Amino acid sequence: MVDTSVLVALASSRDSQHAKAISLLQAIEADDKFDLIYADCVLIETLTVVARRAEEQKRIADFEALSNQALVQASTSDQFIWLLPNVRNKFNDCVNLMRQTSGRLNFNDALIALACKEFDISHILSFDSDFDQISWLTRLGN
Repeated sequence: MVDTSVLVALASSRDSQHAKAISLLQAIEADDKFDLIYADCVLIETLTVVARRAEEQKRIADFEALSNQALVQASTSDQFIWLLPNVRNKFNDCVNLMRQTSGRLNFNDALIALACKEFDISHILSFDSDFDQISWLTRLGN
């Protein structure tokens, strides 16, 4: 599963993690043992962060390019999973996981972690160390 922190870093050459994100993604793509999986909530969070940064930096063209790419990705990729329609059923589990991590995991990240468990995804590509607390996940990107 690819997390927002990596996608945001990939989206902007100005991001402090940009070069690391590129290297990490290239290494993962070269390794046949991993498939890159993207979730709707991650894409939504990425679009939100990139739109805010683009507006703040007066670089709206960056957001337009990313949003066009996101539309194609979401509508055509078999590596894309839709989690948000199930939030109602997962709400209690997400809140409980947030509690178990003393609030260090936000709701979105709890949803991602639970989806990884449900879909038998054992690795997450993220710069977010909060995922290190999740016993069923191995974080790539630290």
